[in-house]
Amino acid sequence: MEDESAKEDLEALEDVDEKGEADNVGDTGEAGEEGEETDTPTGEKKSLDLILDIPLTVTVELGRNKMLINDLLQLGQGSVIELKKLVGEPLEVLVNQKLVARGETVVVNEKFGVRLTDIVSPMERVKSLT
Repeated sequence: MEDESAKEDLEALEDVDEKGEADNVGDTGEAGEEGEETDTPTGEKKSLDLILDIPLTVTVELGRNKMLINDLLQLGQGSVIELKKLVGEPLEVLVNQKLVARGETVVVNEKFGVRLTDIVSPMERVKSLT
């Protein structure tokens, strides 16, 4: 077991060039898989493995409305909360409370789903982060 670890460490050192930069860190040899690398404008290679396992909260928003506390306290079983969104309007798909897409309701194996109809452009997504 220790011999295998030492062998892997030695192979990793062989992949480092004369400037001390790794040549193929995280490279799986096939594009589109885990370990895929991207070239930044400076030529540095960044491994996507660092971010692929970060958990995110995905929310599909049907609609919104504002209520007074008094109205909220009077809600009971069978009460209906009217939403501002009209029937047929696209649902909003939020990731960590940021809009990333819009879509329509579908039923998949007796469960609700969302068919994405519009993806927010990457530039708009980046702007929403600030």
